[in-house]
Amino acid sequence: MRALVLTGPGKAEVQEVEPPVAAPGQVVVDVERAGVCGTDVELFTGEMSYLRTGRSWYPLRPGHEWCGRVTAVGEGVDAVWLGRRVTGDTMLGCGRCERCRSGRHHVCADLAEIGISLGRSGALAERLAVPATALYALPDAVDSTLGALVEPGANALRAVQGAGLRQGERLLVLGTGTIGLLAALFARSQGIEAHLMGRDPEGLRLARSLGFAAWTRPELPELPWNAVIDASNAPELPALALDLVEPAGRVVYIGLAAAPSTLDTRDLLLKDVTAVGILGGSAGLPGAVAAYADASVDARPLVAATVGLAETAAVLAGHRPAEAGPGPKIHIDPQR
Repeated sequence: MRALVLTGPGKAEVQEVEPPVAAPGQVVVDVERAGVCGTDVELFTGEMSYLRTGRSWYPLRPGHEWCGRVTAVGEGVDAVWLGRRVTGDTMLGCGRCERCRSGRHHVCADLAEIGISLGRSGALAERLAVPATALYALPDAVDSTLGALVEPGANALRAVQGAGLRQGERLLVLGTGTIGLLAALFARSQGIEAHLMGRDPEGLRLARSLGFAAWTRPELPELPWNAVIDASNAPELPALALDLVEPAGRVVYIGLAAAPSTLDTRDLLLKDVTAVGILGGSAGLPGAVAAYADASVDARPLVAATVGLAETAAVLAGHRPAEAGPGPKIHIDPQR
């Protein structure tokens, strides 16, 4: 089968590889759609920290935002999965430790991430092997575009949940990329007044076209922000989020900067602010599927284009397809 393989920093090619086999407890999925994420780009460029710590290495097969159809099941897996359209959890814990047993498998000490770490092959390929315990069934109302947006949507949903807001309260999202826009969409679906702040003109235009108030930093009005979500990659914005949030509010950190970010914990304490960090979408996957299925969240405008597997290397290198719309997300159809 064909799969995208990262062979070194800045090097990627489509290769013929051995197709996966459904080991005990696993299924094989024919991948319908996969998203290209900022993590995939960092793995391609060599900037991803895991490459320095030894959690990831080349050659590497990326892709962790995906959906597809189960075509084979391994020993011990219920045959009911055969033929089902599914997506799955990126975060694979050991299943035995206290963290896994208490529902915190995304911070398991032995965590492996599909398409990211510890050699787990990813979904930028025609087929993917996945533990059956990581699967989530997709209803017919969730098409391939939405199916491949479940994983980032689950991250965004967890960020909104971490903000702890009630209907009618006001949220500021820093960043107009995929996660920032998804967070605003999920917040609005819960009756929260969501605003966005960004600096990318395309992202700001898209946010406004989706019905949100979207501001640059100089334009940002002096409103009481009950919570702030930092979904950016700018090292100065974590401190700004703390500065902007209302006293006794919440700041949620889901963006990652390439350089260390600093904030003054005296400000955190004296404003009685709660700071929340979000890693992974595991706990948000069912909610994201449900919101897409009942159409309370329509994330499809975030996808700018869908291209074939052969074009993935160019996308990772920063090339935007000629037919791309205004959205921040590029999808791959590995069957092309």
